Amino acid sequence: MAELRTLVVVLGDQLDLDAAAFDGFDPAQDAVWMAEVGEESSHVWSGKPRIAMFLAAMRHFALALKAIGRPLHYTRLDDPGNCGNLAAELQSAIGKLAPQRLVLTAPGDWRVWQSLKAVAEAAGLQLEVCEDRHFYTTVREFAAHAKGRKTLRLEYFYRELRQRHNVLMQDGQPAGGKLQGGQPEGGQWNFDADNREAFAKAGPVGVPARATFEPDAMTREVIALVNRYFPQHPGSLNSFAWPVTREQALRSLQSFIEQRLPLFGRYEDAMWPGEPWLYHSHLSAALNLKLLNPREVVQAAEAAYRAGHAQLQSVEGFIRQILGWREYVRGIYWTQMPGYAERNALDAQQALPAWYWTGQTDMACLRDAITQTLEHGYAHHIQRLMVTGLFTLLLGVRPQEVHAWYLAVFVDAVEWVELPNTLGMSQYGDGGLMASKPYVATGKYIQRMGGPCAGCRYDPTQREGERACPYTTLYWDFLMRHEALLQKNPRMALQVKNVARLSEAQKQAITQRAQAIRCGEVGAGTGTSIGVDTGS
Repeated sequence: MAELRTLVVVLGDQLDLDAAAFDGFDPAQDAVWMAEVGEESSHVWSGKPRIAMFLAAMRHFALALKAIGRPLHYTRLDDPGNCGNLAAELQSAIGKLAPQRLVLTAPGDWRVWQSLKAVAEAAGLQLEVCEDRHFYTTVREFAAHAKGRKTLRLEYFYRELRQRHNVLMQDGQPAGGKLQGGQPEGGQWNFDADNREAFAKAGPVGVPARATFEPDAMTREVIALVNRYFPQHPGSLNSFAWPVTREQALRSLQSFIEQRLPLFGRYEDAMWPGEPWLYHSHLSAALNLKLLNPREVVQAAEAAYRAGHAQLQSVEGFIRQILGWREYVRGIYWTQMPGYAERNALDAQQALPAWYWTGQTDMACLRDAITQTLEHGYAHHIQRLMVTGLFTLLLGVRPQEVHAWYLAVFVDAVEWVELPNTLGMSQYGDGGLMASKPYVATGKYIQRMGGPCAGCRYDPTQREGERACPYTTLYWDFLMRHEALLQKNPRMALQVKNVARLSEAQKQAITQRAQAIRCGEVGAGTGTSIGVDTGS
């Protein structure tokens, strides 16, 4: 190659051949740089499924780059001399290749962005940052929407995007990027109230199988590498079957639209023991690694509604997650960082229970959700928000520790999406910037949503005594500890008023049992864990 004009930096969550960073790419004078580094698996104690997902997808993307003739400089994790640090690897590549400039699609992680920017500045190189075209909006557009607002609620932002992009609108015409009026399909913007059904006592019946992909030789090589390099990291790769190529991701999308979307809405909040997949899409990892474009996902879902294949309540609920929530949390992240990561509005200081890394607890719902997560790197949104997240919120765990766990264990975890969901939505660490109230409930909510309490030693209807469900005890303890703050929140008024009905003896009993839970005297049982290697 002649003198190198441009080095295009591609990160592990930017696996898109059509990314803006490739605009004007000339193979005669430009090249692509990618690197696998241990730091990205160890700055949080990443689970094996997450590590394997990123590495396998990166290596397959490298093949796709070579297939279309784009010169590539790729450092593997097991290459001799790999220093294990992304910034240092880029610095080394700049020294060897001497590019005139660097081009990068906007990263999804503040830490990574700061380190790469520092490398470019130290080398005296121009760093051109391109918009990530995998989003409907830019951060600047979100900032303009947020300007002057005391709170940043999803609903108003979502409605604007529906109108602007003519998604699920009545007799709408393409808006060409400009906000237009018009009425939503079905006469309402949100069908969330119709999407809260639980399964009958018999449980889910006839749920279509999840789209799975037998690991090819390259993925098997990655699995062996992860087990060799990260033996003490949590999780298992025995059942790894995620899509790691663009073609596999498209097949996953087709499978969801055809087989599970029709009942997605009805059961999107439902849970059932031993049933991790249910009617969910399982597309978030492919979306976040940019193997799928959100536009094609939204278009496929809307087309299914227009064709009569899926009801509006399912399609709207699914599209709201993509066009609404996904865009919204990205805006929150980039307009609030870096300070957002340190927020702790409830002054929660409890340590994350060690059994979150093993699943060894005698609480049935948590054992089921955590062992499933460690085995597959996956749990659906209610398991994340109202099982694992709810427990840490009620327990009073420091939100930064909860954030680190969520970032580590899920295959779809990239910080721009994970941090606001965890710290803001789940843990109320931002004091209500995102959520209008803390999402707190007793164990009866979990029981109502689908049977995870079956066989559990604890009773969700009891708040005191040896059989009291830790969720129920901690719910009342949470209301008591934060009573002064919660009284100011109109959406919490009725819940807080119930505290006044408790006698002093009841309050004391709740406080004592809550303290026992925090000290590990309750809940940290010897429940079995699935596929977990803690290195002990």
